[in-house]
Amino acid sequence: MFDCKVNGLVRGQGFPHFKSLDHLDMVFARTALNTSFLQIIRESMPSLKYLSMSDSTLGTNSSRILDQGLCSLMHLQELYIDNNDLRGSLPWCLANMTSLRILDVSSNQLTGSISSSPLVHLTSIEELMLSNNHFQIPISLEPLFNHSRLKIFDAANNEIKAEITESHSLTAPNFQLQALSLSSGYGDGVTFPKFLYHQHDLEDVRLSHVNMDGEFPNWLLENNTKLRQLYLVNDSLTGPFRLPIHSHRWLRFLDVSNNNFQGHIPVEIGDILPSLISFNISMNALDSSIPSSFGNMNFLQILDLSNNQLTGEIPEHLAVSCVNLEFLALSNNNLKGHMFSRNFNLTNLRSLQLEGNHLEGEIPQSLSKCSSLEGLYLNNNSLSGKIPRWLGNLTGLKHIIMPENHLEGPIPVGFCQLYSLQILDISDNNISGSLPSCFHPLSIEQVHLSKNMLHGQLKRGTFFHCSSLVTLDLSYNRLNGSIPNWVDGLSQLSHLILGHNNLEGEVPVQLCELNQLQLLDLSNNNLHGPIPPCFDNTTLHESSNNSYSLKPFETSLVMDSMMIPAEKQIHENFEFTTKNIAYIYQGKVLSLLSGLDLSCNKLIGHIPPQIGNLTRIQTLNLSHNNLTGLIPSTFSNLKHIESLDLSYNKLNGKIPHQLVELKTLAVFSVAYNNLSGEIPEWTAQFATFNESSYEGNTFLCGLPLPICRSPATMSEASIGNERDDNLIDIDSFFITFTTSYVVVIFGIVIVLYVNSYWRRKWFYFVEMWITSCYYFVVDNLIPTRFCH
Repeated sequence: MFDCKVNGLVRGQGFPHFKSLDHLDMVFARTALNTSFLQIIRESMPSLKYLSMSDSTLGTNSSRILDQGLCSLMHLQELYIDNNDLRGSLPWCLANMTSLRILDVSSNQLTGSISSSPLVHLTSIEELMLSNNHFQIPISLEPLFNHSRLKIFDAANNEIKAEITESHSLTAPNFQLQALSLSSGYGDGVTFPKFLYHQHDLEDVRLSHVNMDGEFPNWLLENNTKLRQLYLVNDSLTGPFRLPIHSHRWLRFLDVSNNNFQGHIPVEIGDILPSLISFNISMNALDSSIPSSFGNMNFLQILDLSNNQLTGEIPEHLAVSCVNLEFLALSNNNLKGHMFSRNFNLTNLRSLQLEGNHLEGEIPQSLSKCSSLEGLYLNNNSLSGKIPRWLGNLTGLKHIIMPENHLEGPIPVGFCQLYSLQILDISDNNISGSLPSCFHPLSIEQVHLSKNMLHGQLKRGTFFHCSSLVTLDLSYNRLNGSIPNWVDGLSQLSHLILGHNNLEGEVPVQLCELNQLQLLDLSNNNLHGPIPPCFDNTTLHESSNNSYSLKPFETSLVMDSMMIPAEKQIHENFEFTTKNIAYIYQGKVLSLLSGLDLSCNKLIGHIPPQIGNLTRIQTLNLSHNNLTGLIPSTFSNLKHIESLDLSYNKLNGKIPHQLVELKTLAVFSVAYNNLSGEIPEWTAQFATFNESSYEGNTFLCGLPLPICRSPATMSEASIGNERDDNLIDIDSFFITFTTSYVVVIFGIVIVLYVNSYWRRKWFYFVEMWITSCYYFVVDNLIPTRFCH
C-alpha cells in the first residue's frame, strides 16, 4: 500500500484472511490511521514480522498508537514509524517486543531520556534509529551497553549529554557497532566517547555538531581498519591534525571541517589515505603549504581546503594526477603564484573555488579542457589580462564569479553561448567596451557588472526577455542613452541598479510594470522629466497582489556520482546608498531591503503623492533634482522608512506635520529648498534631527531652528509698527519705481540723509536682497556642481 491515499474510514473487512501475513508496508499511506485500524492489524495479523508506516499521519500520541495497536505484535521484528509527527515519550509496552531487531522512530517529536526508556530493555535490537527527535542521549551510550546485537545506532539531531558516571568511562560495551551517528545542535560540553576505544568493526562514524574536547582521534582509524566514512564536523576539536602511522586503504570519506586544528596538513597524507574520495578540512587554522602527496589520491573527487591559512602555490602534482577530481575548493587562504601550469589534467572539474587568495597572472588556457565545469569562482585575487574567449565554449557553466581582480578588455561575445548561465559577476575590474547585444541567457538570475568601464547604450538584444533575472547591477560605469522600454520584459527583476552612469531621457513608465521590484537606483545620471506616479504597482507597495519574496541565492553543485552534496553558497552583494552612506548589502538582508534612489538627476515637476503608497520602502532619496511643489502629506504612510532625503530641490510650502508619525525615520533632510512655516513638532524621531536637516530654508522656524513668532505675541509699538511700516514702504517703493526712476533715487537719498531710522531700514533691505541672490545661485548652480 505504498504512496496511496485512502479516503474515509479504513475498516477491517477482509483483513481476517491475512492471518499468516508477515510483511505489511503502508509507507506514504497519507491517511489518518486511527487506533481502531491499528487494533485490526493487531487482531487480524498476529504473525506480522515487518511493519512500515512511515509518513502515514499516525497522529501525535505515541503511547496510544503503540499501546493500543502495535505493542502486542510479539513476533514483530522490524517496525518503521518514522516521519509521523509523534509526540511524547516512548511507551513502556515497547519493552515487551522481545523479537524486535530494527526500530525506526526517526523524524518525530519524541522526548525523554533513553536512560529511563523502554529502549534499555530491548536487548534484541540490532538497528536503532532515533534521529531528528528531542531525546536526551548520553554520549557514553551506557544505557545500551548490554545490547550485544546492536550494530547500527543513529541518533543525529538530538540532545547529546555528557558521560553519566566516571565508572563506565573505561567499561567495554557488549556491542560492536558498524555505524554510529551522534549529532546535536545543543547540549552540554562533552568529551570524546570513551566506548569507541573498544570498537573494532566500525564502518561509518558521524559525530558532528557536538561540543567535544580533544584532538583528532587517529586511533579510531588504527582500531577500525574497515572504516569507510568519518565525519567530525563542528566538534571544537583542537591541536594538530595527526594521522595514523600506517596506511588506511578503506577510508573513502573524511570530513573534519569547522574545527580548531592548527599546524600543517601532514605531508604524507596522500600515502596514508590513498583511497579517499572526499576530503574536507575547511574552516580550520591550518598553515604551511598544500602537500603534493594529494596527487597520490587517484580516487579523489572532492577536495576542500578552504578557509584556512595555507600558503605557497597550488602543487603541480595535484593538478596533474588527481584526474577524477570534480570539486576543488582552496578559497580564502594565502595562496600565491599562478593558478595552474600547462601540466593540467583536472579535466573532470565541475566546481573550481579559488577566491580570496593572492593568485596572479592570466586565467590559464589549461582550464579550457574542463568541459564539465559548472562553477568558476576566482573573485578577490590579483588576476590580470583579458577574459578568455574560450570560456564561451564551456557551455555547462552556471556560475562565473570573478569580481575584484584586474581583468580588462571587453566581455567576450562567446558568453552568448552560455545558455545555462545563472550568475555572472565580473564587477570591480577594468572591463571595457559595450555589452554584447546577443547576451540573453534564459536561465540568468544575477548580473553584476558594476565598477568597470563599460560604455554605450543598453541595446535591445541585451537581457531581452530574461524572465528569470532577479538582480541587474550596472552601476559605476559609463553607459549612456536612455533606459530601454523593453525593461518591462524582465518580469522577475527585483533589484535594478543603474546609478553613476551617463543615462539620459525620462524615467520610463515601463519600470512600473516590474511588479517584483524591491530596489531601484537610478542616481547620478542625467535623467530628466517627471517622476512616474505608478511605482505603487511594484512590491515597494506592501499590498501588491503577488506572493513573491526574494531568497538569497544559495546554490548547490551536487556530485551525483557519489550522492554527496558539495555546497557552494552564493551570497550576492551590491552597493546602495542609504542614510547618506554607501553600504555593501549581502546575503539574506537583501530580502529585507527596499528602496528608491533617483537623486542627482534633472527631474522636474511635483513629487507624485502615490510615492506615499510605497509602504514597504526603507530608503527614499529624491535629492539634488529640480522638483517643485509641496511635500506630499501621503509620506506619513511610509511606516518603514528609515532614510528620507528631499534636499537640494525647489520644494515650497510647509513640511507636513503628519511626518512625526514615522517612527523608524533615522535620517531626514529637506535642506536647500524654498520651504516655509513651522517644522513638525520636535518629538519622537524628529527630536533627533538638528539644524542641518533644514538649512537653506530661510522661512522655516521652530525647534531646532529659531522659535516662530506670530503678530499676536509681539509688541504693538516695536514689532507690529515695524512690520506695517515695512510693508507700506516696500509698496511705495515699487509704485514709485514704476512712475519715475529719477524721483525714486532722489527720494531715497533725501530720506537716508535726513532720517537715521530709514537709513537702517535701507541697509536691512540691501541685506535681504543679497540673501535672495545667494539662494538663487545655490538653487540653480550648486546641485549639479556638488552632487555626490
